[in-house]
Amino acid sequence: MAAIEHQPRRAIGRGKLTPIVATALLLALASAGYGAWHFNHATDGRDIGANLAGGASRIDRPAPVVLPGGLPNFIGIVQAYGPAVVNIQVAGLARADASNADARDDPLFRLFPRFGISVPQEPMPARGEGSGFIIGSDGVILTNAHVVDGAREVIVKLTDRREFKARVIGVDRLADVAVLRIKADGLPTVHLGKAEPVRVGEWVLAIGSPFGFENSASAGIVSGKARALPDEGYVPFIQTDVAVNPGNSGGPLFNQRGEVVGINSQIYSRTGGYQGLSFAIPIDVAVQVMEQILHEGKVTRGRLGVTIQEMNMNLAQSFHLSKPAGALISAVEPGSPAQHAGLKAGDVILAAAGQAIAASSELPPLIAAMKPGTTADLKIWRDKEELKVSVRVGELAQETRVALDKQPDTGHLGLALRPLSPEERQQAGVDDGLLVLGITGPAARAGIQDGDIILALNGVPLHSVEALRAQAAKAGKHIALLLQRGEAKLFVPLNLGEGG
Repeated sequence: MAAIEHQPRRAIGRGKLTPIVATALLLALASAGYGAWHFNHATDGRDIGANLAGGASRIDRPAPVVLPGGLPNFIGIVQAYGPAVVNIQVAGLARADASNADARDDPLFRLFPRFGISVPQEPMPARGEGSGFIIGSDGVILTNAHVVDGAREVIVKLTDRREFKARVIGVDRLADVAVLRIKADGLPTVHLGKAEPVRVGEWVLAIGSPFGFENSASAGIVSGKARALPDEGYVPFIQTDVAVNPGNSGGPLFNQRGEVVGINSQIYSRTGGYQGLSFAIPIDVAVQVMEQILHEGKVTRGRLGVTIQEMNMNLAQSFHLSKPAGALISAVEPGSPAQHAGLKAGDVILAAAGQAIAASSELPPLIAAMKPGTTADLKIWRDKEELKVSVRVGELAQETRVALDKQPDTGHLGLALRPLSPEERQQAGVDDGLLVLGITGPAARAGIQDGDIILALNGVPLHSVEALRAQAAKAGKHIALLLQRGEAKLFVPLNLGEGG
């Protein structure tokens, strides 16, 4: 987390926070993701614009109904907006994870880590299911990034049993938001609301496909707001006690007025299933990400470059604060906007851009929402007095890929490539390389993935797509590609003689 980082948090009991991963035949598909990618200007945003502006939905919004005794009645909402909630089926290649139980039981797995050797695992076919909801009558759909990330094929099923192959327009890993599009018109849509007015204790409704049971509804109340989850510091989650389970990922969370206020994303569980703690991405965050993907082709976030921790009563007394509030800076990244502004360890950020910081978890999403290059006015506590500091907000470095308006030509290797930009070379720590934008045929069978960096072919370093084509033309039917995936490098053989 390069912008504002929280100190590590202790786990509660033996439970854990997990994405409500997509399921098929009760099997889980692990979540992962990249920055925004597959930008497509062909998407028509007119219906979305009307929706975001609060314009009339294609279906009149039902008035909230309250049953005797004060219990809400969600029948009207389910009837009106259930058809706009879709089931998402994905197919792809899932790489065996050395952290799972099967791998831990493998004698080779137990042996190799002692020597620091990374053992690449063969990819295996995987299928999964999740949920999503239509926000544009021309086929634009919102879901979770972890539902569709890495999928080779995404199929959207409507309640009227029609099925469409979806195109992934963009995926943003940090917010766990993905934008899809299907080729259809006149579709039913949901009505987007705002998450800020949501109050703790109010009733909410989730619709999705838990364990593959399509268009299932479950209700509960809002349990908390602006929750910070481990490694998810840029999203102020809405906590609910709505029953959500694997397959609910990406489905909408409605308020009693039939407005979508969140996207169901994660649960806290000791078993992998629902145990009373569910978390939704505020729809405001999702819409902001979606608009950047649709109109700019990438997602940008503000950055200070500090590590922060929560203030407690003992720390507040040590720093002579009247109450435990604000975000305590424990470290400042060298060369960061924070260092240039004079911030230092021991400063307590009490407010940013005029908004008071009651808890440290409130600061990361606030800064991330600021446009890089703008000025953030901070109120800080230093040496027993309040000071005002202005910081020029930097940009959070993240992986972003932009596709062409049409599907890229993958050639006979099954690879769509482009050279790395100078910034990407610096970030990856390589002198040259080709970024993988699309995979089919031999490359797909070999397990190459979007976002891999091709460094060499049969030992010859590659600096351009033309150089790769020239080397491949004289290499015959069997070639070995050296690629970088994250921080790991590995050779992948391609057999160009295989059919299919």
